[in-house]
Amino acid sequence: MKAKELKVLVCDDSILARKNLIENLKKCGIESITQVSDGEAAVETYKALNPDIIFLDVVMPVKDGITALKEIMEFDSNSVAVMVSSVGTQMHIREAVKAGARDFLQKPATLEQIIAIVDRVLREKSEDN
Repeated sequence: MKAKELKVLVCDDSILARKNLIENLKKCGIESITQVSDGEAAVETYKALNPDIIFLDVVMPVKDGITALKEIMEFDSNSVAVMVSSVGTQMHIREAVKAGARDFLQKPATLEQIIAIVDRVLREKSEDN
């Protein structure tokens, strides 16, 4: 599998944060990127699209990222979820990992961090096949 074949869901209530993350994902060669702005939409969109990676903000309206992550993990325990937050407290990190997050990035996420995550997911997918 190549990066351009991955489906990614970006969920953040900040338009700027989504834009920055999407730009970095595109630099990795990812073409299929869907964006939503709250946790409720993230859960619904995840169920509809079954993306390979989901990037979730922690603090969002309607439903926070950790609650959305728990619901997504109930639906698909193999989900690859990465929490992205500007409030990276130890409590949030512990909660996110306990809920099933694979990674936790501090905003703004760097291109190098995104590349590392995409490469890891591609390696895992090639090992599964």
